[in-house]
Amino acid sequence: MNQAYKDLSERWASLLKENPTLRIRNAAEILGVSEAELVTLNQVEGKRVIRLNSNFKALLPAIEGLGPVMALTRNNAMVHEKTGQYKGVSVHGNMGLALGVIDLRVFFIRFETGFAVTEETAHGVRNSLQFFDEFGEAVHKIYAVADTNMDAFTALVEEYRADAQIAPVSVSPKPEKDLLSIPEDLDIDGFEQGWSELKDVHHFQTLMKKHLLTRVPAYRAVKDEYAQAIDCSAFEAALEAARRSELSIMLFVGSPGVIQIHTGQIHNLKRTGPWFNVLDKGFNLHADTTQIAHAWVVRKPTTDGIVTSLEVFDKNGEQLALMFGERHNGETEQAAWRALIADLEEKYALEEEAVV
Repeated sequence: MNQAYKDLSERWASLLKENPTLRIRNAAEILGVSEAELVTLNQVEGKRVIRLNSNFKALLPAIEGLGPVMALTRNNAMVHEKTGQYKGVSVHGNMGLALGVIDLRVFFIRFETGFAVTEETAHGVRNSLQFFDEFGEAVHKIYAVADTNMDAFTALVEEYRADAQIAPVSVSPKPEKDLLSIPEDLDIDGFEQGWSELKDVHHFQTLMKKHLLTRVPAYRAVKDEYAQAIDCSAFEAALEAARRSELSIMLFVGSPGVIQIHTGQIHNLKRTGPWFNVLDKGFNLHADTTQIAHAWVVRKPTTDGIVTSLEVFDKNGEQLALMFGERHNGETEQAAWRALIADLEEKYALEEEAVV
């Protein structure tokens, strides 16, 4: 182990002694390194960390053979955990889709490194597959559960084991992004016209790209009929309202390389400090609501009528989560979801001027 990694190892050990329940992502932030670097520190020390090869497009469909697992996708404020089997995973160029109980949109271009990790925890040995982007940020993790086929897990790790167990990992510095500014030369009339002519919510990203916009500036720029700012506490209120009304929702949480989706009712809600949690069988959400700095109700036209979302962002404009009422292509939006959103707009309205 080189001196830099020896020093990092000692700093991490000291930090864990002070905070034994500290998660590795938070430890990395405190230590000023990436999570991938801390994972490979274990590899350097000879602990059970195996580097995987980069054939991620073959590996992910092979997860189906493991049986039930827990899929975890997170960002700085939202942790989305879904237990089930990866079924029907398909790969289309640099895109991957999983459309079963574990519902994913995968952007393979953001997958840089992968590891099989074995950890000793207070609850016993925990096995996982962990994937990171070029900046060392976790994009997706897959954890073995009680019913996982561990023989298949071991065989999969051996099949995709990298020939060279290179450590430590090399990461690139993460560039700063401006996700809050509205371009001075924005053609607001053209943007609003494009918005009014949308036929599919999936076309919105292309429209923003055309006008050099990201989401928060886009929502600030348009009329209230398209996007309405509301108080950040509306996210928790929406979850509570969905539980009370037994409304089936769709909840999206994204990392730099994966969007993970839960569809269905939610039942068990609990606050623990800054975290507001959904603790259901097969689905957990852990939301650090103190990091929500912007919340918007957004309406987009489609061939099936208006589709309404509740979207939350951090102080830098990074998207944290999106919530919709459950719907499928060819179906109109649920009246109960529209009523829930209308109630939120009335109770949690904010004054935010449109920029023209």
